[in-house]
Amino acid sequence: MVTDRPGWVFYCSLVLLGAFVGLGVWYPDYLASGAGQALTFTTEHFGWLYLFVTTAFLLFCIGVGLSDYGHIRLGADGESPEFPYPAWLGMIFSAGMGVGLVFWGVAEPMTHYNLPPLGLATPQTPEAASLGMRYSLFHWGFHQWANFALVGLAIAYVRFRQQRPGLISEAFRSTMGNRVDGGFGHAINILAVVSTVFGVATTLGLGIIQINSGLGSVAGVGFGTTQQLTILGGISVIFLLCALMPLESGVRYVSDANMLLAAALLGFVFFAGPTDFITASMTNAIGEYFGNVIGMSLVMTPYTGEDWVERWTIFYWAWGLSWAPFVGSFIARISRGRTIREFILGVIGMPVLLSIVWFATFGGSALYFELFEQGGIAASVSQEISSGLFHMLEFLPFNGIVGPLVLLLIILFVITSANSATFVLGMFTSQGTLSPKRWMRVLWGVIQVLVAGVLLMSGGLAALQTISIVAAFPFMVLMVFMAAALLKSLRNEQRQEELHQALLRERIQRMLEEHEHRRGLQDDVDDTRY
Repeated sequence: MVTDRPGWVFYCSLVLLGAFVGLGVWYPDYLASGAGQALTFTTEHFGWLYLFVTTAFLLFCIGVGLSDYGHIRLGADGESPEFPYPAWLGMIFSAGMGVGLVFWGVAEPMTHYNLPPLGLATPQTPEAASLGMRYSLFHWGFHQWANFALVGLAIAYVRFRQQRPGLISEAFRSTMGNRVDGGFGHAINILAVVSTVFGVATTLGLGIIQINSGLGSVAGVGFGTTQQLTILGGISVIFLLCALMPLESGVRYVSDANMLLAAALLGFVFFAGPTDFITASMTNAIGEYFGNVIGMSLVMTPYTGEDWVERWTIFYWAWGLSWAPFVGSFIARISRGRTIREFILGVIGMPVLLSIVWFATFGGSALYFELFEQGGIAASVSQEISSGLFHMLEFLPFNGIVGPLVLLLIILFVITSANSATFVLGMFTSQGTLSPKRWMRVLWGVIQVLVAGVLLMSGGLAALQTISIVAAFPFMVLMVFMAAALLKSLRNEQRQEELHQALLRERIQRMLEEHEHRRGLQDDVDDTRY
């Protein structure tokens, strides 16, 4: 029976995160130093594991989606989806990657243009530009969304197919049995809560940094920690008010506004910018992505000591892994009634297509202005990585209108991500209830803000990247066992279905035989009579 009473998971998670916030407030230098040492240890000894495991998750999701399990519905047989397809995709995209795409859409290709990955090209050349687009698509492509799909599928299957609480620990019941109701289950859920808070705090921090750059471009606001903390305080008031509303009127309508505004801005930049260059660069990047995806997935640098993979690919995979409990659980919450095949295609396929178009449009435009019009965007990004987007917009018409609209889009994405996270954290700490109490959602909203603020004070972007990689490691290991448990559950259901079909066929065969026997007896009676 699902209740909404807080228990061990709630109080233990609160204590751990409270201790982290206290350490960051009173000893920010100590926190930054300790996190740096943990990062060094993790990447040096287990960096390879991030690459192997994330690739394995992608292959696992594709295999499940294409297998006979794909027809299984996440709900009762014949149940209709809870949300229309466009609204479903909009919420997935907004909660999953909105802030990150806006932040990195120009910044990542231009950063790779300045400093090409793994030294594979000469800086600030056409080859560096092509390489930058290829790696941008790779980092925001199928691998990243596979993390979300795995957790989302496991939770949705447990919650809507097996009618059990929507907790991370419930996904392990097929392998751990009733032990998930005790200490093991509590530990799993606490780890999910902590990982979620750090993942969302990273995204909040990136969004706040981007908003700070936007305000500097639009209104001349200075760039720094003080301004970012002030912005964080203002944004937190808005999303905490949204957290008081139900999911349908809170997250859904804000995410719908996100998608409409994002689509409008995407269309504007595509047609007002260098359209032919955008389409050509997108085609080239897709070809290079698929042509080199295996090599990019498993590349390391043991012979040179270069740390590029740790700073970029491993950071992205770790960020996605730390986000996986939140985004996966939120996607599960809105995916009732979808089949597994539809779920995999929707979560891994469609958002990746949107990401490709986004990077080709915004990143491609920035590269065009830099290569052919000496735009100075590369120099701007090298000084302040979040400034590239607004610098690029200066080359387009109606910049006085478009700039504020982009700023509004970023704010809406931040609000959507934070608001969605309050629901998920409330679910995790209320024993899986789909409607957490308002006070609990607000409390988790405050915790997210405090953690994001501490990370901004402890080193800004570098601290956000560090904590993502370190916090993601234990949950990554947990996800390996989650995949095994999900596969066992699907096999059990398939075996039960096969047994049911076999018993049904046997029963029908027996009925037919009895019918034939009775018919034979009747024929004998008729023959005797005549």
